[in-house]
Amino acid sequence: MKNLANKKILFVICGGIAAYKSLELIRLFRKNKATIKTILTKSAKKFVTPLSIASLSQGKVYEDLFSTENELEMDHISLSRWADVIIVAPVTANTISKLATGNAEDLASTVILASNKQVYLAPAMNVRMWEHKSTKDNLKNLRSYGYKLIGPVTGDMACGEYGDGKMSDPIDIFNEIQNFLTARKKNKKIRALVTAGPTNEYIDPVRFISNKSSGKQGYEIAKSLHKRGFDTTLISGPTNLDIDQEIKLIKVETADEMFKATQQNLPTDIAVFSAAVSDFKINIKSKDKIKKEENLNIKLEKNIDILNYISNHNSMRPKLVIGFAAETKNLNSNAIKKLKNKNCDWIVANDVSKKNIGFDSDFNEVTIHYNDFKEKKETLSYKKKSEISEEIVDRIVTQMN
Repeated sequence: MKNLANKKILFVICGGIAAYKSLELIRLFRKNKATIKTILTKSAKKFVTPLSIASLSQGKVYEDLFSTENELEMDHISLSRWADVIIVAPVTANTISKLATGNAEDLASTVILASNKQVYLAPAMNVRMWEHKSTKDNLKNLRSYGYKLIGPVTGDMACGEYGDGKMSDPIDIFNEIQNFLTARKKNKKIRALVTAGPTNEYIDPVRFISNKSSGKQGYEIAKSLHKRGFDTTLISGPTNLDIDQEIKLIKVETADEMFKATQQNLPTDIAVFSAAVSDFKINIKSKDKIKKEENLNIKLEKNIDILNYISNHNSMRPKLVIGFAAETKNLNSNAIKKLKNKNCDWIVANDVSKKNIGFDSDFNEVTIHYNDFKEKKETLSYKKKSEISEEIVDRIVTQMN
């Protein structure tokens, strides 16, 4: 086991007979020097006591949402920001339902919903509850929000039944969290740059040409990289999206501005070019607003190809360069052509002619083409862009390690 000194773990313990396992889980983390704080739900106190948790964790135990002491110490969300990772073990069907619907009626659900950190859920419930369609639907939503599940496993239950729904063994939960924290610590040394959104190319002071990119996929990739511990910079064209304060955000408008910002943030280890950069700009921008005329001729010239420049800039080329291809036909052939011509390592291609995965959709379906001797490709099937980003970053972590 690796030393987890300076790692901060927030435990949330829900009601259920499996709550006793949380004591062993806390003991494992304390044995490895982690710092622990704990939230007990009202029903959890029927199975484990605040005194037993405090004795094992040697940390603060929170019980009520509206305690003056809690409010003063938390300042509403500081507890959610304090942790490196949040573990809900056991998590009940009731809490799963709360989180899936955005219910924040107690301290546990409020802190989890306010958190920008990775949340792990270790379910424990009767097999029929686990297999119920409402539970499955709620879990599907939680996965799309970025929650990670550990277990449950198959076995004998306290109610006398047998099947899926038994909470995973504490050592298995510990190992998964330890691997996450260890990888996150390693990733902090790795710099990642992401471009996202459209660019605006001005015709005159009030008019411009652009495209329909919302920036959603690029923002989600930046969030996923940050959550895994990467030192992340996001260069964004004009969007209406928000990003975590810990992520360095550089806002630009034009392709030239995005190119300069990219240059200024080199060297980097990973570069993900998901921005829909305008291929052309106005040859001569009018200093004054062009008055309405019956006809207007505009001369265009090519913009700098940022992906091509960075991929072929040997002295500053990142270890991993990932481009995006938004296509309306011949998806794979155009993606392969772009992969070879631009000299990048991966191309992530999607068909923007499909409205359900187009520019402004919350969903996507992509094919990743790899620039290796096998010319491998794999498809990430239709799901939320937040889930697509997690799968892309899974592959980035594997590549960089």
